[in-house]
Amino acid sequence: MQMRRFEEAGVTILEVEGTVRLGESAQQFAGELQSIFENTRGGVVVDFAHIDYLDSTGIGELVGYLQKFTRANRRVALFRPHHRMESLLKLTRLDTIFPIFWERDEAVNFVRGTGTPA
Repeated sequence: MQMRRFEEAGVTILEVEGTVRLGESAQQFAGELQSIFENTRGGVVVDFAHIDYLDSTGIGELVGYLQKFTRANRRVALFRPHHRMESLLKLTRLDTIFPIFWERDEAVNFVRGTGTPA
């Protein structure tokens, strides 16, 4: 798994590529989200366009960090989930708690608090 992170308009964009599952990749994913939480003030847009697979461990990390950011009055949005990922989010009904966006500027505006959920 590979990750790349950068800032855009005060929002952290985290691009994730590969597989997030039990073990090292889930730990890397959680570590990166923790680093964003500790070292930034805004929310985060997680770009899932290149995620091949996300198991229950990866989903658990994602939900846990959604709660952590939300308790701190910070927003999390998902951006461009691969069609398999989108199906998984719908199947687990996580699409009802995670705002999902197909345009980056809409995701960034939502996380900044200037846009509405998708």
